[in-house]
Amino acid sequence: MFAAACFVLAVSGACGGRIGHAAQSASGVRVEQVDGKPPYTNRLISEKSPYLQLHAHNPIDWFPWGDAAFEKARREGKLIFLSIGYAACHWCHVMEAESFSDPAIAELMNRSFVSIKVDREERPDIDRIYQSYAASATGAGGWPLSVFMTFDLKPFLGGGYYPPDDRDGDVGFRTVLQRVNDDWVNRRGKILEAASNGKGILEPRPRKALALAAVLSAQPLDRTYRDLAATYDAAGGGFDMAPKFPRPPVLNFVLREYARTGSTEARDMVLQTLDAMARGGIHDQLGGGFHRYTTDRAWRVPHFEKMLYDQAQVAVVYTEAYQITKDVAFGDVARDVVEYVLRDMRSSEGAFYSAEDADSAIDAGGSRQGEGAFYVWTAEGVRSVLGDALAPVFAFHYGVQPTGNVPPKLDSEGALAGKNVLFVAHALTETAARFGRSESETRGLLDAARQKLFDARGKRPRPPRDDTVLVAWNGLMVSALARAAQVFNESRYLDAAKASAGFIEARMYDAKANTLKRRYGRGGADIDAVLEDYAFLIQGLLDLYETSFEPKWLTWALRLQARQDALFWDAKGGGYFSTAAGASHLLVQMKDEADGSEPAANSIAALNLLRLSQVTDRREFRSRADAVFIAFGAWLNRSTLPQMAGALNFRLSKPRQIVVAGEPGASDTRALLRLVHDRFIPNKIVLLADEGPAEKQIVEWLPFVGNMSRRDGRATLYICENYVCRLPTSDPQTAARLLDGN
Repeated sequence: MFAAACFVLAVSGACGGRIGHAAQSASGVRVEQVDGKPPYTNRLISEKSPYLQLHAHNPIDWFPWGDAAFEKARREGKLIFLSIGYAACHWCHVMEAESFSDPAIAELMNRSFVSIKVDREERPDIDRIYQSYAASATGAGGWPLSVFMTFDLKPFLGGGYYPPDDRDGDVGFRTVLQRVNDDWVNRRGKILEAASNGKGILEPRPRKALALAAVLSAQPLDRTYRDLAATYDAAGGGFDMAPKFPRPPVLNFVLREYARTGSTEARDMVLQTLDAMARGGIHDQLGGGFHRYTTDRAWRVPHFEKMLYDQAQVAVVYTEAYQITKDVAFGDVARDVVEYVLRDMRSSEGAFYSAEDADSAIDAGGSRQGEGAFYVWTAEGVRSVLGDALAPVFAFHYGVQPTGNVPPKLDSEGALAGKNVLFVAHALTETAARFGRSESETRGLLDAARQKLFDARGKRPRPPRDDTVLVAWNGLMVSALARAAQVFNESRYLDAAKASAGFIEARMYDAKANTLKRRYGRGGADIDAVLEDYAFLIQGLLDLYETSFEPKWLTWALRLQARQDALFWDAKGGGYFSTAAGASHLLVQMKDEADGSEPAANSIAALNLLRLSQVTDRREFRSRADAVFIAFGAWLNRSTLPQMAGALNFRLSKPRQIVVAGEPGASDTRALLRLVHDRFIPNKIVLLADEGPAEKQIVEWLPFVGNMSRRDGRATLYICENYVCRLPTSDPQTAARLLDGN
């Protein structure tokens, strides 16, 4: 029981539900079609969200978030049931099949509640509020999120997935509905008191302002690293035990600690984690990309959805690992992720889709759905594709067992019984020795086997794809592509980054108003962008400039930064609100206080400001970044904002301004840029002085660049700190030595 935030039901045991935990098998309750058509259609049929569309034929009288729902609840004196999820969420599908498609449960909901369905991809602002409430009430968060609240939007009960009926000690959704309604009718005062408490825990609490000197110190960096290192799983890699998430903001920060301190422990924690992830079932061994998370400690048994934001962030970390180690295995994984996204998550116009589902049809008719059905294999299925000679080699290397390799305790629904999730069970050297072949020959056999199985898998029913285009997640992907283009010298990646940014500019940006729309789908852009859309896109544009050296991307980033400041800045408390002032139907204005699966928008915004300060020499950007650090100083000292700690690392360092004077595209210019991009130098900006129109814009901001030119007709490297430059050089060996700090 959680008395502070969650009222005590008439019969104890129904408070909370599950959030983020596996549940029992879906019952598969579905409503039969009548004359080939669904017997029910609700208001969600007019919505653009693929997630809301999945519920458009439920017998529940669903409302989208908005005035109509709130007015009905107020007029009829009913409570609101709020359900939040997203299209690729497996347990959202389970609850939809078990409960939301059940006419008897729907009748209870329609009689006693006003039911609202929200897509967290469309409305992260709503999700953020009620996830924060659920976390305070239950200590957990996740999707589906199930919240009961009064008609004035005050929450009093939060949970996650509920089975339809009481099961194995878990209170069922039907029971929860009945108990909540009984308390509303007979013990209304308890609910109103709990709702008041629920709003109270969401209200921002005044915190003692920290002095700038106390924030701008190495102490938050040292503490964040120390706290994270204490959670490191030395056996399995990663900074969780189980379930296990990639947590790119953590990996990003720890690599920057390695650059700051030279700690081989920091470096090795990340490299060991990335190696374990690459070998695990979380990594799609045939098609590339990474699943959302695994239920086990060894990264082997995933929940199979694939999210764009994961691919973008993970690709960057593997790219940086390659820079540090020059280990081709890390570079191959980074490319593998990017190629998967370009192949399977890209629209014909160059924008990137949001996700691929965990579930897919088990048979060609699509009558039965199963989690991971597209990805898993039986031993016989592998043999039928590869033949008797090749199958044993593949099976040994990738852990394929005759009876399946998923432990029953990790398969709560029984969907993976007898199936195999592919993971690297034995190293190449072990596999070669086992079958008496050379490593080169064995590698060739495994490459051929993967291709055959990939082709065979492609004939299966694919998981549904969430084709929503979100500015924020495309911004992350622009960064990943731009960074990969730099390091791997791959022009296709740069072209793809430009195409995504160009799509946003053409379809989701109002140049006159200098505003963004968050979501594009069904032929149009709508929903006002939130802070993360601006911040993540600005980061992408800065990375795109440092790859293409086209000033238009930098100019656009500056315009967007000005708009972000106008819309979201908290003039009283510092930092940025997640939503603009005056956003309707939001209980409170919030700021992210932790880096999660996605980095907190303020974490990215702080680094954007510092980079813009370096590019333009405008001190107001640095001052605003300092105000962000002050506003979040308490959280920085709690180690909950590792991505922001990485930005603080940048602020405390002496960032380098690296300028290459040369003709764009010339071989000597490219050679010097390759020396820069070959190295892991996180705290830097890179500029190109081309003695042409592109340089003119940079000189307006940084006049000293106007004095930089090629020496003796050759591309020349300038390395500066605080705009004081060392002697320039056109010699690659000297340039390499200077970049290495020698």
